Amino acid sequence: MKVTNHGMKDRKLHQEGCPQKEVAEQPGYVEASAHARIAEHNDIIASLPADSLLKQILSRDNLNGAYKKVKSNRGTGGVDRMSVDELLPYLREHRLDLLQQIRNGKYKPQPVRRVEIPKEEKGKFRKLGIPTVVDRMIQQAITQVLVPIYEPQFSDSSFGFRPKRGAHDALKQCQAYADEGYVYVVDMDLEKFFDNVCQSKLIEVLSRSVKDGRVISLIHQYLHAGVIRHGMFERSEQGVPQGGPLSPLLSNIMLNELDKELERRGHKFVRYADDCMILCKSRRSAERTLESITRYIEKKLFLKVNRNKTHVAHIRYVKYLGYGFYRKNGKCRLRVHPKSITKMKDRLRFILKRSNGKGNEVRALLLKRFIKGWVNYFKLANMKELLIQIDRWIRRKIRTIYWKQWKKVRTKHRMISQYGAPKWVVLEMANCRKGPWRAAAMLNSVLTNKEIARLGYITMTSYYKQVCEN
Repeated sequence: MKVTNHGMKDRKLHQEGCPQKEVAEQPGYVEASAHARIAEHNDIIASLPADSLLKQILSRDNLNGAYKKVKSNRGTGGVDRMSVDELLPYLREHRLDLLQQIRNGKYKPQPVRRVEIPKEEKGKFRKLGIPTVVDRMIQQAITQVLVPIYEPQFSDSSFGFRPKRGAHDALKQCQAYADEGYVYVVDMDLEKFFDNVCQSKLIEVLSRSVKDGRVISLIHQYLHAGVIRHGMFERSEQGVPQGGPLSPLLSNIMLNELDKELERRGHKFVRYADDCMILCKSRRSAERTLESITRYIEKKLFLKVNRNKTHVAHIRYVKYLGYGFYRKNGKCRLRVHPKSITKMKDRLRFILKRSNGKGNEVRALLLKRFIKGWVNYFKLANMKELLIQIDRWIRRKIRTIYWKQWKKVRTKHRMISQYGAPKWVVLEMANCRKGPWRAAAMLNSVLTNKEIARLGYITMTSYYKQVCEN
């Protein structure tokens, strides 16, 4: 067996204008070309027969599992408007033709339907591509087979879209590094990552592990399927459509190249999808790392670094995955970042709108779901005092809603009377001419905290005490 070994030396004499060896990086890896030998026994190559992957993907058990996953995720239809409920009848009628087309390499995925989701920044949108339900099932089947192949190759510092890993694990890793003294952060932002992925580079990386050419061809077809936007077809010659089951895995495969380069250089880093933080012990080291790793990303991976959002900062000034960091008693602690608090309040305002047309019971249910989801995500943060303030604000909003619903004086008189308040209190409150927000403050003695809880509203503080992990 022939093994390529040119004896290439990555170390070069330092020239003027070239970065010197950095303290944060291991010797020999600054500006390294990452030359790797290619051999059949290379550990990045899957030990599978060349034609076995497609057989696994199209096996009955794998396709049944993919169908169940798509069915449980629900979601809207693609360009053909076929719903998830219509998928099973379609498969019963066209299953054999569909499998034969895939085996023969003649299957053509349909274009994805473009959906634009507003970002936090005004005027900016996140572009999602919604595949048809048939394509979603096939992508899910591919993903289920490729994940066990690639999981052993992925870095321990990668946490996004991986089984038994999540944002909380990434944040705990950040805390651990900060406690070791790595407090200066290269906060890396990849500009429109999913839209700017170089497809030829991705296919090259895939081909190192996936030796079944039909699987590579099928994935390539999905990358080139195109987009339907405002009824017009657009070619997709670069990027990975964000929205299908396959795109998270492809993003991790692409960015695993960055992970391996950072590990070779000896960096401490945490990556969740395309959100990457590189941690250093000094600002100077972080600035050098930013300069060198930016060149690697742009010249080797053909991705774009957003220089307006990529910066070096102390960890206490960084927002990562919605959290902020601070130090107390010599330990790195987590808090809810102010931008996340603002976003949370905006969502609560929307849920607690009186004119949502859904009624009090639905409002209580929506609020309960939001509180549980939000608190479960931010349960690592120290936020007891914050939640006490938010709960007071929520209860006052609820009292305002009921005050507006009662409208007329006689309605207010009747509703307040049922709570057993003295007659003079009922008359005084019912005839109040203050605005709804000020009037709501008087209802504390009527719509007490216990009464609001009886109406189905839960508090953030009580749920936080059940799930908090700090």
